[in-house]
Amino acid sequence: MTSVAWTTEVDRDLCMGSGMCAGMASDLYALDDEDRARPVRERIAPDERALDAADSCPAAAILVRDGDRAIGPRP
Repeated sequence: MTSVAWTTEVDRDLCMGSGMCAGMASDLYALDDEDRARPVRERIAPDERALDAADSCPAAAILVRDGDRAIGPRP
């Protein structure tokens, strides 16, 4: 069983609702009724797609953490 070690969040004030994250990883991100992205689950197993979604977000609204350390978006 894979350990749950990462958390992901979306800053709703920054999110512009492009849907790129949901298109890349629909099991990790979804658009809500206000056309803003939200994580499907806050705690996730390590998943490169979460980092790819954070990197691709045009508003830089997605943050991925490994414990207390921010790991996405990547520089």
